[in-house]
Amino acid sequence: MSPILRHVFTAILFSLLITLVMLGITFAVFPLNDWTLIMERTLYDVPFFVLVPSIPVVAGAVIGITTGWYWRQRLQSVSRHLDEIEKGEKLSADDEPYKELEKIRHQMEQIQEKIRIQTENAQRLASERAEDREKSLQEIVVQERNRLARELHDSVSQQLFAASMMMSAITESNPPEDPSINKQLQMVEKMIHQSQLEMRALLLHLRPVALKGRSLQDGTRELLAELTQKVPMEIDSKLEEFTIDKGVEDQLFRIVQESVSNTFRHAKASSLNVMLIRRDEMIILRIADDGVGFDTENTRASSYGLQNMRERASEIGGTFKVVSLPNEGTRTEVKVPALRKEGENVD
Repeated sequence: MSPILRHVFTAILFSLLITLVMLGITFAVFPLNDWTLIMERTLYDVPFFVLVPSIPVVAGAVIGITTGWYWRQRLQSVSRHLDEIEKGEKLSADDEPYKELEKIRHQMEQIQEKIRIQTENAQRLASERAEDREKSLQEIVVQERNRLARELHDSVSQQLFAASMMMSAITESNPPEDPSINKQLQMVEKMIHQSQLEMRALLLHLRPVALKGRSLQDGTRELLAELTQKVPMEIDSKLEEFTIDKGVEDQLFRIVQESVSNTFRHAKASSLNVMLIRRDEMIILRIADDGVGFDTENTRASSYGLQNMRERASEIGGTFKVVSLPNEGTRTEVKVPALRKEGENVD
């Protein structure tokens, strides 16, 4: 039941109750010898027994509507502010501040400040862990990953490329007369092509993922530029320049790598768009492709990659969202609060 209806019913009920009490007191003090007089008495041509309950009902309805509307406006203000806190936005100012809600608003501001402090601590801890990981990273692990990547590139990747060229030459220069064999050869060619994409994605995972002193923007540009040379895909990017904490940069860069790798392995896309911007004290990373897409409800629970990206976003106080439909592409979006440091100017 809405607040207005609840207040209306309550006011009418209390008005009728008060009326009955007052009538009882009146009849107790001034008893009527003949009760039929009440049925016959009129006021302004309105029977008295109709007028008595009608007045409290109308008065109660008016009072209930007034108080219900009054508190509905204030409850909507509280709901709007709670929604802003949930989304990590700054509390908006009311056009007409409600004095009775000043204490509640003050408590909301304290809760929001605590959330901001916790997010700041989480980002600081993430920065410290990222720095510790870089300091404790053993050089032999990096060398081994590079060695495996080189060997796979020089052996398996080259062999797949040669096999792909040979299959193309066979199907184009001397196609078999049997349609079934020709279809099988085309299927083999597609399998080789898919294996090449899988190999490129594997090489992407094998390479060191640390930014190593570079900014998130520089590391992302270098990654996309290298992929443009190796993958037959149109890659666009919009990377605005702004400063990010080291821990946030590290996690966002890993999310970029994971998302791009998923696109190469599963999306079958022809274009990829990467956007990194800062709006309203919020860092927004968005990666979109025009691939085959997937059903997010059926894939969410079983996808290790999506779960990994969601945990990385949560670790730095951000939110992770995936929008995808079959045959309509996929869009991955990460929003992280951009906490200002002391002395930093606001644009």
